[in-house]
Amino acid sequence: MNGDDRKTALEQRSEGVLVPTDEQINALSLTERIGFRLTHRMNLGNWKRFWGFCQRHIGSLWIKIATYNLMNVFGIENVENSSTERPLLLVANHRSFFDMYVVSSVIFRQTTRPVNLFFPVRGKFFYDNPVGWYVNLVMGWWSMYPPFFREAKEAKKREFDKFSLQRLIEICSEPKPNVIGFHPEGKRNLSENPYEFLRAQPGVGKVIMEANPQVIPVFIAGLGNDLPKQITGNWTGGEKVRIWFGEPIEFGSLLEDRNSVRTHKKIADFIMEKIGELAEKDRKSFSNQGLS
Repeated sequence: MNGDDRKTALEQRSEGVLVPTDEQINALSLTERIGFRLTHRMNLGNWKRFWGFCQRHIGSLWIKIATYNLMNVFGIENVENSSTERPLLLVANHRSFFDMYVVSSVIFRQTTRPVNLFFPVRGKFFYDNPVGWYVNLVMGWWSMYPPFFREAKEAKKREFDKFSLQRLIEICSEPKPNVIGFHPEGKRNLSENPYEFLRAQPGVGKVIMEANPQVIPVFIAGLGNDLPKQITGNWTGGEKVRIWFGEPIEFGSLLEDRNSVRTHKKIADFIMEKIGELAEKDRKSFSNQGLS
């Protein structure tokens, strides 16, 4: 690394973590910059520890109250037994807005492991609107971070997304009990069939190749996007919520292949196969409820 490279690297770090360059942060609008800086601050140091306390003792409690009659959890011991000295990447199917909030609630209430929680999220709404900042606070205790904008009409924001990807890789590499919730499908699957998946996106493969975190597949079913209906269903006989945690994924020779988009996609597809295996267990266990 030459002198200019070292200077750039130093300029990109603050309080020991990666921060965007001037070019990257200036690719965002003023509102987005404020939203990012606020959320970035809330995910560091004492603030992160405070919000983690709130997640464990407040956020997880109201989710438990709203789901305790419906909740069915399998394989939680795989999370309990994971190392707290390496980040844990939870890779799950995506059908509702509340998937990872419920998953994190289960981890907080049914394991004893420490958790620094992160949910990579699309920046639109959660970062470009003060209402989105508020939702991030009340729903995720600021854990919807880092943001990805991925806006085709605004190519300059791809520069910021390069930072977010490297920050996510950093979070997945730190020798800390970071738990990262990630949806390989990239967006919600609106199909009525809970056992159908969208095509996996290669981004998760790149993160795994470069960060080498622990990876546990998760299959989620029974959650909807209508929050009032979801909550009242807890007392009126709504669909059972099922969360299946698989065993840690061993990628074998996949991680020895060339670091390329093709390899990233192979890793992502392999992950979806593992999620599919959990889905098949769910199908066999709950077919008597009329689930297809």
